[in-house]
Amino acid sequence: MAATAGATGIRTFEEFAEVHAVLLASSGLPPSLHRRLFDKLSTERFDGGQWFGIEQCDEDARQRRLVMTSESHPSMASESDVFLVDHAWTFRLSDAYRQLKEVPGLAERMAALMCVDVHLEDGGVDDHGNESAGEAVDLSAADVVEREVDRAKDNHEVLRWLELDELGIDDHILSSLSLSRRCPDLIALSLCDNRIENEEMVFREVSSCKHLRALWLNNNPILEKRNSSLADKLLQACPGIEILNSVFTRNFGVWALGFCGGLYGKDNPGFFNESEQPLQGVTSLNLSNRHIRNLVNTVFSCASLPSLSYLNLRGNSLEENSSQEFFKILSEFSSLNALEVDIPGPLGESALFILESLPNLCLLNGVNAMKIIEAGKHVIDSVLESRLPEWKQGDSLVDRVISAMWLYLMTYRLADEEKIDETSVWYVMDELGSALRHSDEPNFMVAPFLYMPEGKLASAVSYSLLWPIKNVAQGEECTRDFLHGIGEDKQRSARLTAWFHTPESYFIQLYEKYIQALESRRISPSTTVSSEDRTLLQGSSPLHVYTDIPQVEELLRRPEFVLTSDPKHAHIIWTSMQVDEETKKAVGMTDEQYINQFPYEACIVMKHHLAETIQKAMGSPPWLQPTYNLETQLSPLIGDYHARSKNRQDNLWILKPWNMARTIDTTVTDNLSAVIRLMETGPKICQKYIEHPALFQGKKFDLRYIVLVCSISPLKLFLSHVFWVRLANNPYTLEKHSLFEYETHFTVMNYRGILNYKPTPEFVREFEGEHKVTWMDIHERVRQMIRSVFEAAAATHPQMHNPMSWAIYGVDVMLDSSFQPKLLEVTYCPDCTRACKYDVESIFGGGELKGREFFNDVFGCLFLDETTHVQPL
Repeated sequence: MAATAGATGIRTFEEFAEVHAVLLASSGLPPSLHRRLFDKLSTERFDGGQWFGIEQCDEDARQRRLVMTSESHPSMASESDVFLVDHAWTFRLSDAYRQLKEVPGLAERMAALMCVDVHLEDGGVDDHGNESAGEAVDLSAADVVEREVDRAKDNHEVLRWLELDELGIDDHILSSLSLSRRCPDLIALSLCDNRIENEEMVFREVSSCKHLRALWLNNNPILEKRNSSLADKLLQACPGIEILNSVFTRNFGVWALGFCGGLYGKDNPGFFNESEQPLQGVTSLNLSNRHIRNLVNTVFSCASLPSLSYLNLRGNSLEENSSQEFFKILSEFSSLNALEVDIPGPLGESALFILESLPNLCLLNGVNAMKIIEAGKHVIDSVLESRLPEWKQGDSLVDRVISAMWLYLMTYRLADEEKIDETSVWYVMDELGSALRHSDEPNFMVAPFLYMPEGKLASAVSYSLLWPIKNVAQGEECTRDFLHGIGEDKQRSARLTAWFHTPESYFIQLYEKYIQALESRRISPSTTVSSEDRTLLQGSSPLHVYTDIPQVEELLRRPEFVLTSDPKHAHIIWTSMQVDEETKKAVGMTDEQYINQFPYEACIVMKHHLAETIQKAMGSPPWLQPTYNLETQLSPLIGDYHARSKNRQDNLWILKPWNMARTIDTTVTDNLSAVIRLMETGPKICQKYIEHPALFQGKKFDLRYIVLVCSISPLKLFLSHVFWVRLANNPYTLEKHSLFEYETHFTVMNYRGILNYKPTPEFVREFEGEHKVTWMDIHERVRQMIRSVFEAAAATHPQMHNPMSWAIYGVDVMLDSSFQPKLLEVTYCPDCTRACKYDVESIFGGGELKGREFFNDVFGCLFLDETTHVQPL
């Protein structure tokens, strides 16, 4: 590329076009705009601000949009111009947290761009729609109660609404507040984000409040208890409770609907005896995520809510009502013109069907009804609610950005004539570019572009290109397709979950069907493990060995074997290269030569095939973590994630490329949007992370076992007595920032970090002492697991069998906190060191098997029936 540019860099459009030909073609920018692009790049002209403006989309300032605002140009024609969009932040994923902490102003800019800089000085917005008062932070719970009681007395009122959130209230403090005595007339009581655990204590303090309509105990340990009867007891003692922990109870009525309609709140708690028609003036009703099972009652009716024009029913199962009941009652609301509901969901599978059943609707899930009707078919991403940035109370600015960034990130991977970069680059467009929202029918296109002013990759500057693909008028929103070029054949609807709230129930159903199918696919292995009747090669003359592995060439010194440089004359081919039919033909190999690899071994050495092989043969064995191929199984994964959230289970996952070693492009996250977006950097599996592993001296570790496979049918396996212990460098923790620390969550330290080697006998001795366990019990479970892995392969892929094949595999194992083995991966390991680049003598020097003896013993085991240092599985 450099040869085509002038000595001082690119100076003409012709040079620009030649140097950037591939980049221009891959961007999709119309050729008619190439010269326009060169003019703007060469003069660094960012003129988007003359055409576009950024507007706030909601009252809470949590989302923005880009609008064409140019007064001098009332319209912009399709493909009439191209605009440069700067990149506000470019980084490798492993560096994200560190950069946000260390680069001055970066976290602040990203927080503002991602709309997570709001409510920094107070507690944010609570479930009651009130901003938490900063003045209460330094007050004790007793002080707050005293203040509220005095305030009510001064106003000659009864205390009816009390908020005691985030005050460190435990069971003892709750009892000391004597709420049932001091505040018996409460209508609403909030105790969110405290340390309350005792059910009897809560029941005693609340049950005397006979007028109570709402109780919030969100984010207290008491809600983590399973099989709790507290809710039923409270409803029996206080039948007037309509909202419990943000969820509608079966007794919900006028007060709950009035609360969600903005009628009731701290300034207007409501009255004990409701007037006959308090909901007459309610025009907007947001009932989303209230876990409503039955909505059809006398309170929710057009007679009670005659002015209702907007209704949000997202996130409710409504399982006790039929769609016919819903359509009947909703059709009676003559003023209702905007509806939000899960699709698919309680009203059916199709947006078009809903509109045909409710012809008065103008908006369905924020989309113009005529647009949906004109489309003529249901498109799931046309009717989804945007996923807004979220954060937890107490999250730092950096934590907020880390959580929200997956809604804004884009990615590319660098490459030149020699190689492709193994690690993807992520970036955030500047404020203008990041304000572009998604549309199925976008009017703009966006593409990354590397400008090389000197004609070399080293001089490259990254931008995004923005150009109109439809005619755009002044005041119109500018949009792009977040998944341009990705259709349903590539799981488009499921992938949109990264940016939109998709129906949880739909994906949970798919997950449940997936699990049922998985369990029904179990195969009883027909093969048996045996070490008898082994084929022996030993004869009167030495066996000729061809190898391209230095360790074999250096260390194989047994008189029964002679090295040869000509593969055609070898009895045994021991190579690190993948041998296929073309290779055999090229070097003159025959089917009568023994080779150290099995056909179709990809079924175990590629991560997605390994999981598929085991699941097909054994369903979900306890030693295989839940594993999904993201290229085909994203929907059941989303369902699994939502099911775990509902059941309050941990939700930390690890993403691994199909066929990359050394933890390249491997990520640990609990963010569903991150899981989905990481698909963009290449095919991956997503596996449930072992959140509570067994630790060695406080650090994470895994074990590399060496398995010799002599035959697939019958299955003949041998396991080396010595395994390799791989240790992380940092103490193990699940703190959020640690997920970006390689030396905390990964154990392969010979590529990054300081290698911390521990010989096998020393590790076993110290581990037994630390955990008071017997290692042979653990070892036996590991042996059974490894045997099961190869039984699964033999049962599901009998085509692996080749009587002329032997092979060595590395099996990576981790122990959980109960010392049960978990399979990580199986690697093709012809030299036992190529994958780890570590000296044989060092690995095996501390155990029974000496490095200089390793290949002599391996060859003896495989070809001469000597099993001194290996044991049959």
